[in-house]
Amino acid sequence: MLQSNEARLERWEKKVEWPLTALAVLFLVVYAWQVFDDDGVMHFPLEIVLWLVWAVFAADYVTRLTLAQNKVQFLKTHLFDLAAVVLPMVRQLRVFRLITVLTLLNKKFQDKIRQRVSIYVGGVTVLVVFCASLAVLDAERHAEGASITTFGDALWWTLTTMSTVGYGDHYPVTVEGRLVAGLLMVGGIALLGVITGTIASWLVEKLRGVEEAELETAKELRNLRAEIAELRAELKTRSSS
Repeated sequence: MLQSNEARLERWEKKVEWPLTALAVLFLVVYAWQVFDDDGVMHFPLEIVLWLVWAVFAADYVTRLTLAQNKVQFLKTHLFDLAAVVLPMVRQLRVFRLITVLTLLNKKFQDKIRQRVSIYVGGVTVLVVFCASLAVLDAERHAEGASITTFGDALWWTLTTMSTVGYGDHYPVTVEGRLVAGLLMVGGIALLGVITGTIASWLVEKLRGVEEAELETAKELRNLRAEIAELRAELKTRSSS
Protein backbone atom coordinates (compact mmCIF):
# COMPACT_ATOMS: atom_id res chain seq x y z
CA MET A 1 0.00 0.00 0.00
CA LEU A 2 2.82 2.36 0.91
CA GLN A 3 4.71 1.54 -2.27
CA SER A 4 1.50 2.04 -4.23
CA ASN A 5 1.11 5.51 -2.73
CA GLU A 6 4.68 6.42 -3.65
CA ALA A 7 4.12 5.22 -7.21
CA ARG A 8 0.91 7.23 -7.39
CA LEU A 9 2.76 10.27 -6.04
CA GLU A 10 5.43 9.94 -8.72
CA ARG A 11 2.82 9.58 -11.45
CA TRP A 12 0.92 12.58 -10.09
CA GLU A 13 4.03 14.78 -10.06
CA LYS A 14 4.90 13.82 -13.63
CA LYS A 15 1.32 14.40 -14.75
CA VAL A 16 0.97 17.89 -13.29
CA GLU A 17 4.56 19.05 -13.91
CA TRP A 18 3.89 20.97 -17.12
CA PRO A 19 0.42 22.30 -16.17
CA LEU A 20 1.81 23.70 -12.91
CA THR A 21 4.72 25.25 -14.79
CA ALA A 22 2.27 26.94 -17.17
CA LEU A 23 0.32 28.22 -14.17
CA ALA A 24 3.56 29.47 -12.62
CA VAL A 25 4.33 31.47 -15.75
CA LEU A 26 0.76 32.77 -15.77
CA PHE A 27 1.16 33.75 -12.12
CA LEU A 28 4.30 35.77 -12.92
CA VAL A 29 2.64 37.54 -15.85
CA VAL A 30 -0.51 38.38 -13.90
CA TYR A 31 1.43 39.46 -10.83
CA ALA A 32 3.69 41.72 -12.90
CA TRP A 33 0.65 43.14 -14.69
CA GLN A 34 -0.99 43.90 -11.36
CA VAL A 35 2.14 45.61 -10.00
CA PHE A 36 2.58 47.75 -13.12
CA ASP A 37 -1.13 48.65 -13.21
CA ASP A 38 -0.81 52.03 -11.47
CA ASP A 39 -4.42 53.00 -12.13
CA GLY A 40 -5.69 49.83 -10.47
CA VAL A 41 -8.32 49.32 -13.19
CA MET A 42 -7.52 45.62 -13.55
CA HIS A 43 -6.58 45.00 -9.93
CA PHE A 44 -9.70 43.04 -8.94
CA PRO A 45 -9.87 40.61 -11.90
CA LEU A 46 -6.12 40.05 -11.70
CA GLU A 47 -6.43 39.37 -7.98
CA ILE A 48 -9.08 36.74 -8.73
CA VAL A 49 -6.71 35.03 -11.19
CA LEU A 50 -3.91 35.04 -8.59
CA TRP A 51 -6.20 33.46 -6.01
CA LEU A 52 -7.36 30.80 -8.47
CA VAL A 53 -3.76 29.90 -9.30
CA TRP A 54 -2.95 29.78 -5.58
CA ALA A 55 -5.92 27.43 -5.05
CA VAL A 56 -4.54 25.05 -7.69
CA PHE A 57 -1.11 25.07 -6.03
CA ALA A 58 -2.73 24.46 -2.66
CA ALA A 59 -4.72 21.51 -4.06
CA ASP A 60 -1.56 20.09 -5.60
CA TYR A 61 0.30 20.38 -2.29
CA VAL A 62 -2.51 18.66 -0.36
CA THR A 63 -2.64 15.87 -2.96
CA ARG A 64 1.11 15.26 -2.80
CA LEU A 65 1.04 15.30 0.99
CA THR A 66 -1.79 12.74 0.98
CA LEU A 67 0.09 10.44 -1.40
CA ALA A 68 3.46 10.79 0.37
CA GLN A 69 4.60 7.70 2.27
CA ASN A 70 6.50 9.65 4.93
CA LYS A 71 4.42 12.74 5.51
CA VAL A 72 6.76 14.21 8.12
CA GLN A 73 9.70 13.94 5.73
CA PHE A 74 7.57 15.43 2.96
CA LEU A 75 6.73 18.44 5.15
CA LYS A 76 10.41 18.94 6.00
CA THR A 77 11.54 18.80 2.38
CA HIS A 78 8.75 21.02 1.02
CA LEU A 79 8.79 23.89 3.49
CA PHE A 80 8.78 26.50 0.75
CA ASP A 81 5.67 25.00 -0.85
CA LEU A 82 4.03 24.86 2.57
CA ALA A 83 4.78 28.54 3.19
CA ALA A 84 3.39 29.45 -0.24
CA VAL A 85 0.15 27.65 0.66
CA VAL A 86 -0.21 28.63 4.31
CA LEU A 87 0.74 32.28 3.83
CA PRO A 88 -1.33 33.29 0.78
CA MET A 89 -1.77 36.83 2.10
CA VAL A 90 1.95 37.48 1.63
CA ARG A 91 2.17 37.61 -2.16
CA GLN A 92 5.88 38.22 -1.89
CA LEU A 93 6.21 34.59 -0.84
CA ARG A 94 3.86 33.21 -3.46
CA VAL A 95 5.70 34.78 -6.36
CA PHE A 96 8.82 32.73 -5.65
CA ARG A 97 6.80 29.62 -6.49
CA LEU A 98 7.98 30.30 -10.07
CA ILE A 99 11.26 28.52 -9.37
CA THR A 100 9.32 25.52 -10.73
CA VAL A 101 10.10 26.89 -14.19
CA LEU A 102 13.83 26.59 -13.57
CA THR A 103 13.42 23.06 -12.26
CA LEU A 104 12.03 21.99 -15.63
CA LEU A 105 14.75 23.83 -17.57
CA ASN A 106 17.29 22.19 -15.31
CA LYS A 107 16.15 18.70 -16.35
CA LYS A 108 17.14 19.38 -19.96
CA PHE A 109 20.81 19.40 -18.95
CA GLN A 110 21.04 16.39 -16.66
CA ASP A 111 23.86 14.87 -18.68
CA LYS A 112 25.99 18.03 -18.56
CA ILE A 113 26.67 18.91 -14.95
CA ARG A 114 28.71 22.04 -15.60
CA GLN A 115 26.22 23.41 -18.12
CA ARG A 116 23.31 22.51 -15.85
CA VAL A 117 24.74 24.37 -12.86
CA SER A 118 25.58 27.46 -14.92
CA ILE A 119 22.15 27.67 -16.52
CA TYR A 120 20.41 26.94 -13.24
CA VAL A 121 22.34 29.61 -11.32
CA GLY A 122 21.89 32.16 -14.13
CA GLY A 123 18.19 31.42 -14.43
CA VAL A 124 17.60 31.56 -10.68
CA THR A 125 19.48 34.84 -10.44
CA VAL A 126 17.41 36.51 -13.18
CA LEU A 127 14.14 35.15 -11.77
CA VAL A 128 14.90 36.15 -8.18
CA VAL A 129 15.98 39.66 -9.23
CA PHE A 130 12.82 40.21 -11.27
CA CYS A 131 10.44 38.73 -8.69
CA ALA A 132 12.07 40.51 -5.76
CA SER A 133 11.89 43.81 -7.63
CA LEU A 134 8.19 43.29 -8.29
CA ALA A 135 7.54 42.22 -4.71
CA VAL A 136 9.32 45.10 -3.03
CA LEU A 137 7.75 47.63 -5.41
CA ASP A 138 4.32 46.18 -4.67
CA ALA A 139 4.94 46.47 -0.93
CA GLU A 140 6.66 49.86 -0.86
CA ARG A 141 5.45 52.29 -3.50
CA HIS A 142 2.33 53.48 -1.63
CA ALA A 143 3.87 53.40 1.87
CA GLU A 144 4.55 56.61 3.79
CA GLY A 145 8.17 57.68 3.54
CA ALA A 146 8.95 55.06 0.88
CA SER A 147 12.12 55.48 -1.17
CA ILE A 148 11.26 52.66 -3.60
CA THR A 149 8.48 54.03 -5.79
CA THR A 150 9.41 52.93 -9.32
CA PHE A 151 10.50 49.65 -10.87
CA GLY A 152 13.90 51.20 -11.59
CA ASP A 153 14.33 51.95 -7.88
CA ALA A 154 13.21 48.43 -7.01
CA LEU A 155 15.59 46.84 -9.52
CA TRP A 156 18.53 48.92 -8.28
CA TRP A 157 17.70 48.09 -4.65
CA THR A 158 17.44 44.38 -5.49
CA LEU A 159 20.82 44.30 -7.23
CA THR A 160 22.62 46.15 -4.44
CA THR A 161 20.97 44.05 -1.74
CA MET A 162 21.51 40.74 -3.49
CA SER A 163 25.18 41.49 -4.10
CA THR A 164 25.52 42.51 -0.41
CA VAL A 165 26.72 46.00 -1.45
CA GLY A 166 23.82 47.86 0.12
CA TYR A 167 24.38 51.53 -0.74
CA GLY A 168 21.47 52.58 1.45
CA ASP A 169 20.05 55.07 -1.05
CA HIS A 170 16.92 52.90 -1.26
CA TYR A 171 15.54 50.76 1.54
CA PRO A 172 12.22 49.17 2.51
CA VAL A 173 10.06 50.73 5.23
CA THR A 174 7.21 48.19 5.35
CA VAL A 175 7.11 44.80 7.03
CA GLU A 176 6.49 43.07 3.71
CA GLY A 177 9.37 44.93 2.08
CA ARG A 178 11.73 43.99 4.89
CA LEU A 179 10.61 40.38 4.61
CA VAL A 180 11.58 40.45 0.94
CA ALA A 181 14.89 42.05 1.91
CA GLY A 182 15.63 39.30 4.44
CA LEU A 183 14.88 36.54 1.94
CA LEU A 184 16.89 38.34 -0.72
CA MET A 185 19.93 38.68 1.55
CA VAL A 186 19.94 34.98 2.34
CA GLY A 187 19.30 34.07 -1.29
CA GLY A 188 22.00 36.48 -2.49
CA ILE A 189 24.62 34.95 -0.21
CA ALA A 190 23.62 31.45 -1.30
CA LEU A 191 23.77 32.35 -5.00
CA LEU A 192 27.13 34.08 -4.66
CA GLY A 193 28.44 30.99 -2.88
CA VAL A 194 27.22 28.73 -5.68
CA ILE A 195 28.66 31.02 -8.37
CA THR A 196 32.02 31.22 -6.57
CA GLY A 197 32.08 27.46 -6.09
CA THR A 198 31.23 26.86 -9.73
CA ILE A 199 34.01 29.15 -10.94
CA ALA A 200 36.51 27.59 -8.53
CA SER A 201 35.50 24.10 -9.62
CA TRP A 202 35.87 25.10 -13.28
CA LEU A 203 39.37 26.50 -12.64
CA VAL A 204 40.43 23.38 -10.74
CA GLU A 205 39.12 21.22 -13.57
CA LYS A 206 41.03 23.24 -16.16
CA LEU A 207 44.26 23.13 -14.12
CA ARG A 208 43.84 19.40 -13.60
CA GLY A 209 43.42 18.98 -17.33
CA VAL A 210 46.65 20.92 -17.99
CA GLU A 211 48.49 18.89 -15.36
CA GLU A 212 47.25 15.60 -16.83
CA ALA A 213 48.31 16.73 -20.31
CA GLU A 214 51.81 17.57 -19.01
CA LEU A 215 52.06 14.18 -17.30
CA GLU A 216 50.99 12.44 -20.49
CA THR A 217 53.56 14.40 -22.51
CA ALA A 218 56.28 13.52 -20.01
CA LYS A 219 55.29 9.86 -20.20
CA GLU A 220 55.47 9.91 -23.99
CA LEU A 221 58.92 11.54 -23.84
CA ARG A 222 60.15 8.83 -21.47
CA ASN A 223 58.85 6.12 -23.78
CA LEU A 224 60.46 7.84 -26.76
CA ARG A 225 63.81 8.05 -24.95
CA ALA A 226 63.56 4.38 -24.02
CA GLU A 227 62.87 3.45 -27.64
CA ILE A 228 65.82 5.57 -28.82
CA ALA A 229 68.09 3.92 -26.26
CA GLU A 230 66.97 0.46 -27.40
CA LEU A 231 67.55 1.46 -31.03
CA ARG A 232 71.06 2.71 -30.23
CA ALA A 233 71.85 -0.46 -28.38
CA GLU A 234 70.63 -2.55 -31.30
CA LEU A 235 72.70 -0.51 -33.76
CA LYS A 236 75.83 -0.93 -31.63
CA THR A 237 75.24 -4.66 -31.44
CA ARG A 238 74.88 -4.94 -35.20
CA SER A 239 77.94 -2.74 -35.87
CA SER A 240 80.13 -4.77 -33.50
CA SER A 241 79.06 -8.02 -35.10
